[in-house]
Amino acid sequence: MTSQSHPDDATDSLSEMPPSAKLVVKTLEHEGELTQPQLAEQTLLAGRTVRSALSTLEDADLVTSRGSVVDARKTLYSLTGED
Repeated sequence: MTSQSHPDDATDSLSEMPPSAKLVVKTLEHEGELTQPQLAEQTLLAGRTVRSALSTLEDADLVTSRGSVVDARKTLYSLTGED
């Protein structure tokens, strides 16, 4: 079994995040794995705002990214532990 951070730690970390990061998390919870452009479309946030939110969320280990198998130019984002 892998050791992961306690769920309360993630909740505490998320509560300190900007609203855009919280919206990205909620969108990923609802929609599943998405690309940056898809997140921008779903959230109605500017592309640079989505990039900033994803960077913040990745630094906090709340979101992970991986290359798309279908299109290597695209990166897919999902919540950590949702893979």
